[in-house]
Parts: sequence; structure tokens; C-alpha cells
Amino acid sequence: MIKVNAVGDQCPIPIVKTKEAIKQLGGSGVVETSVDNEIAVENLRKFAAHSGYGFESTQDGAVYTVTMTVGEAQEECAQCAPDCIEYGTVVVISSSEMGQGDEKLGKALMKGFIYAISKADSLPETVLFYNGGAFLTAEGSDSLEDIRAMAEEGVEILTCGTCINHYGLSAEPPVGSVTNMYTIAEKMTGAKKLIRP
Repeated sequence: MIKVNAVGDQCPIPIVKTKEAIKQLGGSGVVETSVDNEIAVENLRKFAAHSGYGFESTQDGAVYTVTMTVGEAQEECAQCAPDCIEYGTVVVISSSEMGQGDEKLGKALMKGFIYAISKADSLPETVLFYNGGAFLTAEGSDSLEDIRAMAEEGVEILTCGTCINHYGLSAEPPVGSVTNMYTIAEKMTGAKKLIRP
């Protein structure tokens, strides 16, 4: 067993430390990661599910212990670099405005951009929302229906959990799912085409 101390570490450091420990296992074994917040636990849970690892978590006061069990079959995937997986077109939205200058114009341009990509003949595979972009997947967003339409067509809609928490938005956005910086980095580095409005 390898123990990882990620208490006090911000996303994506707990996942990076855990992944490094998994590489040291030599084929199979157990990695136990200590963290101090539920967001880190959820990020590690998603990482384990994506990688096919066994997952358990316990809590003792303010510290959570996440245990991942790695088998021989998963080791090859566990040692992949983030860019070994290739994705299609990934759209990255990091603001509720498009461009710099007038705020009202910027918001109108972003609304128009999201509408345009939702109607495109070739939809993106994934749309990532982080920082101010997280407001676009929140309740009350002018673009919510267009984003929901893309999700219904199979587009993966991902919103940064750290950003949701920082801005005090609803923990579960009304469309798509919550993600972490490790996954955002993986999607961006593995994209065949990356679009930033």
C-alpha cells in the first residue's frame, strides 16, 4: 500500500499525486489518499471510475481517506499521460463574456456564439465551462436552453466544480455534470481541435 498526503492541496493536485503513486505500484495494489474536502473526494471518485479502479472513502473528522484498488488489467491505462487519449472538437468557455471591452456586448456575443455552435452541422464532442464560464450553465443563464439542446444531442457538458464552489453556484448545474481541473486539462491536451471564443 502507498499512502498519499494531499491534505490542504487544491484541485488537481490530489489526483496528480494519486496517479503518481499508482505508477509506483508496479502492476497492482492499493493507494490510500488523505484529503480535507468533499470536492477532492468526488474528483478522486470520478478518476477511479474512469480508470476502472476500486474505490472506497471514509471520513474521520475533517480528513477523508480515499482508497483505490488497482489491478493488473488497469495498470496500462493508469500510466497513460493525459494526452494519450484523443478527443474530437472541444470548446473551452472561461468567461460569461466574449472578448474584451463592453460588458453588455461581450455577453451578447457569448450568447450568440453558444447559440451558433448549438445549431452547427458538426457539434463539438465536449464543451468545458470554467471560471466565469460556470455562470452559463447555472440556473437563470440566458444560454441554458441552447446548452441543454447540445446535451440532448450527445454533447458532453462539463462545468468546473472548484469554480461552482468559488462563485457559490448550485452544486449540481441544471445541465451537464461537474468536473475537475485534471479532466479539463486532459480534454484540452487531447483535443483534435480546441476552440476558445
